Amino acid sequence: MCSTCGCGHGEVRIDGSPIEAHDKDQGSSHWHQHEDGTWHSHTHAHEHTHTHAHGSEQHSHSHAHTHDHPHAHEGAHSHDHAHGHGDHEHPHSHGFSHDHAHSHDRAPLGAVHAPDVPTARVIEIERDLLERNDAIARQNRRQFADRGLFALNLVSSPGSGKTTLLVRTIEALRSDVPYAVIEGDQQTENDADRIRETGAPAVQINTGKGCHLDARMVAQALPRLPKLEDALLFIENVGNLVCPAAFDLGEAHKVAILSVTEGADKPLKYPDMFHAADVLLINKIDLLPHVDFDVEQAIAYARRIQPKLVVMKVSATTGEGMDAWLAWLKRGAEAARNARLNDIQALRQKIAALEAQLQAR
Repeated sequence: MCSTCGCGHGEVRIDGSPIEAHDKDQGSSHWHQHEDGTWHSHTHAHEHTHTHAHGSEQHSHSHAHTHDHPHAHEGAHSHDHAHGHGDHEHPHSHGFSHDHAHSHDRAPLGAVHAPDVPTARVIEIERDLLERNDAIARQNRRQFADRGLFALNLVSSPGSGKTTLLVRTIEALRSDVPYAVIEGDQQTENDADRIRETGAPAVQINTGKGCHLDARMVAQALPRLPKLEDALLFIENVGNLVCPAAFDLGEAHKVAILSVTEGADKPLKYPDMFHAADVLLINKIDLLPHVDFDVEQAIAYARRIQPKLVVMKVSATTGEGMDAWLAWLKRGAEAARNARLNDIQALRQKIAALEAQLQAR
């Protein structure tokens, strides 16, 4: 049991198979894109035979491994900032033109789930866990940058409309920006199936007893997607406003989604999440005439926690406010693409300079 948030171990599954299997055999999905733009992955099996010699006898063992993969049906500004986690921080660029720093002061979440464990021990275990997570997150971030992926971590409480918003977003971006989705839920592939129905490639992570995604899960899921470049990567986290705040996945931004069917004081009740977020989407605004929700008060509370929060009001049902959200996504994707091209150009210039030095000798 994880002392940080109480998650159980050994129950994480990616597209139905244990995460340990992906540690041994990454990238076994074979995706291809149809002419209509939809993606499709194949079920395939690997069979191999081992021969072992024991004294004067030989034994042959055949091991067949079958991997079932889902089928996809049809379906500006830039800023660099550093996130501080514990005693270390890591910078990353998001392509938006002001510099700022976020310091996520992580409370000892394990103290809630492990009351009999001494506080010092809880903090020690938590620090070790988060440092290991952050190391993998840095690797994820580097891989995203190398591929020009604009990766977003969508976080919210259950029922905020994340998946509906994501479906609407994908349908609107279909011809503009390549995209892929990593879905996180404790159980079922329901949300991944909804995404696949749009024609988008999606991988489902089931966390079992876990209440959040972590960087290792994302690292293991990424090779299960097509190897896209200059694309959007949406990571839909488990519905929870507590633990996902503490776990960096390597994303460019955490995007918090708050629906008008929730309380306007959610930012004050769950400050760590809104402090960790760069963007707040207030969703389901089409329901405002039917609920008691003060939009401006919610925004004020959120900006009390995170003054630089970018706020957009949207309705995934009616499409209201979606243009601003889509424009923000396109700017971010373009910035990630340009950063990748700039890195390539800088590398080429460095190689050319080294070659010139060698020729001058």
